[in-house]
Amino acid sequence: MEKFIVKGEVQLSGNVRISGAKNATLPIMAATLLCSGISVIHDVPYLRDIQAMQDILILLGAKIRRQGHTMLIDTSNVSKVEIPEHLMREMRASVFLMGPLLGRFRKVRLSYPGGCAIGPRPINLHIKALEKIGAIVDESFGFIDAEAKELTGGEINFDFPSVGATENAMMAAALAKGTTIIRNAAREPEIVDLQAILNKMGARINGAGTDTIRVDGVARLVPAEHTVMCDRIEAGTFLTAGVMTRGDIVVENVVPEYLFSVTDKLQDIGAKIITGKDYIRIKAGEVRGVDIKTLPYPGFPTDLQAPMLSLVTIAKGTSIITETIFENRFKHVDELTRMGAKIKVEGRTAIIRGVAKLTGAIVAAPDLRAGSALVLAALAAEGTSEIEQVYHIERGYENLDKKLQALGANIVKV
Repeated sequence: MEKFIVKGEVQLSGNVRISGAKNATLPIMAATLLCSGISVIHDVPYLRDIQAMQDILILLGAKIRRQGHTMLIDTSNVSKVEIPEHLMREMRASVFLMGPLLGRFRKVRLSYPGGCAIGPRPINLHIKALEKIGAIVDESFGFIDAEAKELTGGEINFDFPSVGATENAMMAAALAKGTTIIRNAAREPEIVDLQAILNKMGARINGAGTDTIRVDGVARLVPAEHTVMCDRIEAGTFLTAGVMTRGDIVVENVVPEYLFSVTDKLQDIGAKIITGKDYIRIKAGEVRGVDIKTLPYPGFPTDLQAPMLSLVTIAKGTSIITETIFENRFKHVDELTRMGAKIKVEGRTAIIRGVAKLTGAIVAAPDLRAGSALVLAALAAEGTSEIEQVYHIERGYENLDKKLQALGANIVKV
C-alpha cells in the first residue's frame, strides 16, 4: 500500500502547471460514445478515475490509444450497452454513460454507481431527465434498465442544479427529435466544456453556463478534436497550499474567473492575489479566520471545502464552514484533530478554532478531497507526517507529489 511521507514547515515557491480537469474529461470521454469514429482529446490527465472510465469504454467495444496527454478514442465497434457491475462500483462518474448510450443505441443497462463515500448522491435526477425525453426506466435488483423506441424533445426542470444530471440530459437530448429545454441546469464551467465538444460533434446546444440550456436535437453526430479545460479544483488546492505554507506560487494554465469564489475567500484570509490571462499568483500573508458556505457554481465549490478547512486550522480566530452539498464531507476532521487541530462538527457545520501550528502524525485519506486536505496540513505541520490510502488522492490529482516537490515541498511516495 502506497503512502506519502511529508516533512513540514517548508515554504512553497515557484510555478506549477495545472492539469486538464478530471470533472470535464470524464463526461467528454462518455460523449465520444454518441457517434462512430475516432475522437481526439487533448490534456487528459493520468488519474485512476480516467483509467476506470477507459476500462469501461474498452469493454463496451471502444479502442483507446494514449500519446502522452492526448487520448484517441475509436468508438466504431462499440455495440454493448451493459456496463459491468464491478466497474460501475469503482467510480461515481460511470453514470455519465447513461445519456450517450441511450442517445446512440436507445438502450442502456447499469448498476448503481460507486465512488467516494461523501454522502448520498441519488441518481433520481438523471432518471427523471431521461424519462422526460422518452426513456422508459426500470429499477430492480440493484440495476437500472433504460430503453426508448424514440427520444423526443421535452421540458426538464431540475429540483436541484445537478452537474451530472445536466450533462447526462445534454448528451441524450443531442440525438433526440425536437427541442429539449433544461431548466435549473447546473452552471459549472465543466458543462460549458461539454457543450463545446458536443457542438464540435455537430450538436446544436446553447445556454451552458446559465440556468437554462436549449438542445435542438440532430440526426447524427461525428467525431471531434478537443482540448480539456483546466482543473479548477486542482488549481484551488495549490493556491490554498501556497497560503498554508506561507509561500509564493504561480498556478498556470487556469481561467481566473472560474476561481473567483476561491480567490475572494483567500484574500479575506489574508493572501495577496495577482491574476493574468491564464495564471494566478498567490502570496501568503497573516492567516485570518473566515466563514464559508459551499454552494453550486458560482458559489464556493464543495470540492475545495476540505483543503480550505485545513488552511483555517492555523488561522487566527475562529472559522465556520457550512457544507450544503454533501452531508458526509467532514471525514478529514478526525484526522486533522490527530495533528492538533481544534474542530467541532455540528451537523453540516464545522467550527474551527485556529491553533499556532499543527504537528505531524500518521493519518489516512478517507476520500479524494479529504486526502488533499491532509497533504496540505502535513506541508504546514511541524515534524513528519505519513498519509496512508493515497490511492484516493490519485483518483483526482495527477502527480501531486511531484508537482509539490517542484515547488520545494519535502514529500515522497513510498
